[in-house]
Amino acid sequence: MKIKFSLQYLLRTLLFFIIEVLIATIWKDIFFVRAYLGDVIVVVFLYTLVKSFVIVDNKKLIIGLFVFSCTIEFAQYFHIATKLGFQPGSLMYIVIGNSFSWIDILCYGVGCIILWIINLAPKITLSPE
Repeated sequence: MKIKFSLQYLLRTLLFFIIEVLIATIWKDIFFVRAYLGDVIVVVFLYTLVKSFVIVDNKKLIIGLFVFSCTIEFAQYFHIATKLGFQPGSLMYIVIGNSFSWIDILCYGVGCIILWIINLAPKITLSPE
């Protein structure tokens, strides 16, 4: 892993952050978007955030993000935000979350699969060579 700033990834990170904020505020009543799409996108957001500042192997990063996401989700099972003293409605309470869901883990997996396909799958070409 090597430290290197990437404006391109930072701009993508800002885009995904804005989308996450819109999901949490304006689109919060659209069930599919709030319940599922936000959890898929958060993995992509974290990916672009890391890639904004470091050069890291895509495969290791994607696997690491899935493990990290699952760790946070399992911590929610134990109500870690409450145990850390965060009040319901506070920013950290919302960021960490406080309710475990297997569906969230599935959504994180889907986000990682999308990243895997985009970054690691062999490129398919339709033109004969």
